[in-house]
Amino acid sequence: MTPITLLEELIRAIELWLRIAKEQVPLVDPTLDPVLLVPGIAGSILEAVDEAGNKERVWVRILSAQHEFREKLWSKFDASTGKTVSVNEKTRIIVPEDRYGLYAIDTLDPDMIIGDETVYYYHDMIVEMIKWGYQEGKTLFGFGYDFRQSNRLSETLDEFSKKLESVYTASGGKKINLITHSMGGLLVKCFISLHSDVFEKYVKSWIAIAAPFQGAPGYITTSLLNGMSFVEGWESKFFISKWCMQQLLLECPSIYELLANPNFQWEDTPLLQIWRENLDNDGKKSALLESYEPAEAIKMIEKALSKNEIIADGMHIPVPLNLDILKWAKETHDILSSTKLPESVKFYNIYGTDYDTAHTVCYGSERHPISNLSHLLYAQGKFVYVDGDGSVPVESAKADGLNAVARVGVAADHRGIVCNHHVFRIVQHWLHAGEPDPFYNPLNDYVIIPTAYEIEKHHEKCGDLTSVSEDWEIISPNDDKTMRPAELPPMVSTLNASREGKEGTLEEVQATVVVHPENKGHQHVEVRAVGVSHGG
Repeated sequence: MTPITLLEELIRAIELWLRIAKEQVPLVDPTLDPVLLVPGIAGSILEAVDEAGNKERVWVRILSAQHEFREKLWSKFDASTGKTVSVNEKTRIIVPEDRYGLYAIDTLDPDMIIGDETVYYYHDMIVEMIKWGYQEGKTLFGFGYDFRQSNRLSETLDEFSKKLESVYTASGGKKINLITHSMGGLLVKCFISLHSDVFEKYVKSWIAIAAPFQGAPGYITTSLLNGMSFVEGWESKFFISKWCMQQLLLECPSIYELLANPNFQWEDTPLLQIWRENLDNDGKKSALLESYEPAEAIKMIEKALSKNEIIADGMHIPVPLNLDILKWAKETHDILSSTKLPESVKFYNIYGTDYDTAHTVCYGSERHPISNLSHLLYAQGKFVYVDGDGSVPVESAKADGLNAVARVGVAADHRGIVCNHHVFRIVQHWLHAGEPDPFYNPLNDYVIIPTAYEIEKHHEKCGDLTSVSEDWEIISPNDDKTMRPAELPPMVSTLNASREGKEGTLEEVQATVVVHPENKGHQHVEVRAVGVSHGG
């Protein structure tokens, strides 16, 4: 080990201490263009409002989750309006607007005493962006929405249009950078198709993250037949059961719009496979594997759900596969397939990779075939996996059908990708936010780092002498109100380190850290270090 390596270790230790010791005070950068964050399915807090105007959060909540979910969030689709409404007619669902829309998409259960990643949504990204200089209500906003609804519901798109206008106004007439996650990408794509002029007027760029542009076939097939869970492990005991969630999803247009797009030519066609029990003329049983492409698979799902029902307020309510929603979703897919991005808007696509992602689903087995399609609701599917983020296949996420400036794959799962530091770095680069990093190339993901220190080396009879000089600037609040910071004396500390090397060599390092308080919460930090290597 050379003297400079020992010096580097000491300098790194000092830098780490400085990072930990200083209080993070975000610096607001008023030159930044505004950012609007749009979540995906289940990514917004939903509140139930009763006839008296009392509000109660129904999504997400851990305590009493199942009861409140069934009472206030179970829904029915109105084909005349294209809207899903609560079965409980005394309840309507709203999305809170606090913190300029960020509250609803930050931490989905704010009551949790200890933060848990299962209820974090855009939380980490919001924290990161504030470090880059963004400010809530000035350059950082959120758009939460009722994710049960269709991505082209006029009511939702009208609210989105108003949001774009309000963000544009609040930021002083600056065009907006959109960041969407998952199904939020489909909502924006529908908006472009139906309100292209408004989109072009207010939007500068759009970064889509993990968007299921052509659907999430395996994930949605199993969700319709068996439900879905957003919480795994022991915590799921306190949350919504898969069956309870399934009953909601069957009346949600947004879920049907996440089925495999029938207009898309798949390289790897997603299938529904069923080992069916077969009886010959002699009554002898055998098993036959049947495979269905998306259009035919829907017919099998319809038969499996034909007698599905829920009990609400003592009434038996049929909840089969909703053919009205299926027709609505087909029209949505047509709209999504015809979207044209305005030339003035830059589009970027980040998609997740390196996770097994269900694509083809198989029920039953040769030894235990399915005798009745209704049994699919209680069967455990087996999957044929493709590359993706665990929910959305790469093939679907990459097929945006738009003129993209860049498409970048990141090794991350579907929910974790919005709190992935690799993604943060890419987004920061595209937004030109925070400290500039001209050496970073997000397409190849490499960094060229210039030398970090001023280094001088001398060779003397006693050995090699190396000196290192480094300066730091720290910003923190001034807690001492009795003296002006500039009047405070500098704080000096000396550190020493030594190591015995090979063949009797001795390496010694001494560093002096001087902290000079300055005005406006600034502190100037000097690090002066000298390393000496003695020969054996």
